[in-house]
Amino acid sequence: MSDYVERVLDIVKTKNSAQTEFIQACESVLHSIAPVVDSDPKYEKAGLLERLTEPERVVIFRIPWVDDAGKVQVNRGYRVQFSSAIGPFKGGLRFHPSVYIGIMKFLAFEQIFKNSLTGLPIGGAKGGADFDPHGKSDGEIMRFCQSFMLELYRHIGPSLDVPAGDIGVGGREIGYLYGMYKRITGQFNNGVLTGKGPEFGGSLIRPEATGYGAVYYAEEMLKHFGDTFEGKKVTLSGYGNVTWGVCKKLLGSGAIVQTISGRDGYVYDPNGIGTEEKVDYIYNMRVSGKGKLADYASKFGAEFHPGEKPWGVAADVVMPCATQNEVNLEDAKKIVDGGCQYFVECANMPATNAAQDYLLKAIRGVGPAKAANAGGVAVSGLEMSQNALRYSWTAEKVDNMLRDIMVNIYKNSEEAAEEYGFGYNLVAGADIAGFKKVANAMLAQGLI
Repeated sequence: MSDYVERVLDIVKTKNSAQTEFIQACESVLHSIAPVVDSDPKYEKAGLLERLTEPERVVIFRIPWVDDAGKVQVNRGYRVQFSSAIGPFKGGLRFHPSVYIGIMKFLAFEQIFKNSLTGLPIGGAKGGADFDPHGKSDGEIMRFCQSFMLELYRHIGPSLDVPAGDIGVGGREIGYLYGMYKRITGQFNNGVLTGKGPEFGGSLIRPEATGYGAVYYAEEMLKHFGDTFEGKKVTLSGYGNVTWGVCKKLLGSGAIVQTISGRDGYVYDPNGIGTEEKVDYIYNMRVSGKGKLADYASKFGAEFHPGEKPWGVAADVVMPCATQNEVNLEDAKKIVDGGCQYFVECANMPATNAAQDYLLKAIRGVGPAKAANAGGVAVSGLEMSQNALRYSWTAEKVDNMLRDIMVNIYKNSEEAAEEYGFGYNLVAGADIAGFKKVANAMLAQGLI
């Protein structure tokens, strides 16, 4: 690896010493793209990596709101607008107590390459707040969202920045956010947010899209080895939109989905989460915000393992769907010992760099988050197109377009890895394929 790449990594570490997730993301991407950067001095001459690893804009703001007891609460909000090289900023909003600037920057940085891989003209951003919607009333969530939008509205727009949902931000929250935006601006400009309800401009299958896309991507991985999901034991984490989408798409595939998980532990269902009743139950747990994993276990005769993660369960395919860094090196070793051959990152960077490196050497295929997780933003991009056309496509049309996008992401990643000597390394391939499009756009637009 060139001195230039190492020098930029040193700069990133010095400037962001407490931002572990962001440093981890930069290390992973820059190591992958080093052969591309080393192949042409124009990248160093243009200071491209220094610009690529520094956000265009970061907004931090306070969010005062009143809880049901009449007490004033204050949270901190963020919007990291990282890159608009190929289109308006695009990325989700996350409401979770773990949110801080390092997580926001890591997510926004990853979003640059994920969005580039979709082939759609959208840049990378991310935002959110250290607010926990869990256990809050609808009124409290509405008041928080309204206060959040009182600042955010200044920084977004269909040609500037188009936020969507993420952890803690689903259709309910997007509805409250859009309602406040409409009230502030006096405009029915539904292209300013994606993940909306279909009644006011949302795309069909958007809630399922990340899970659907991950399955389409995984199918291409398995196909590479002449394999299918038929008879495969599958381990999932989480029980939110992504997990639900994966479960829903795998119905009828012959796969045996064994686990879901949450903050309080995991459920092991030896009979498999393979019926519409079970998948609908997961959906209702997510939507209500009141469901408990122990209730699922009790209802369907499954096992509940409090305080544990599901990585020790023997499986052929492991698809982490919850959050960043939920799989560390020790977890990765358990996953390999359990017979896993395919690891598909459905959440954003669910494996640490050490875990991912171990898995790359030990199993057949690793599908990286910025590729396998791209289904959600792909359908968000399609929602933007529908809003611009003022026309809604059928669920079948959107699903077919999503499948085509995910197949292309897989192929482009596979080809890029081969071209630069990485063999069947989809992690490096995704980084390279995403980087080249963004880098060429940055070079073409000059020093901005």
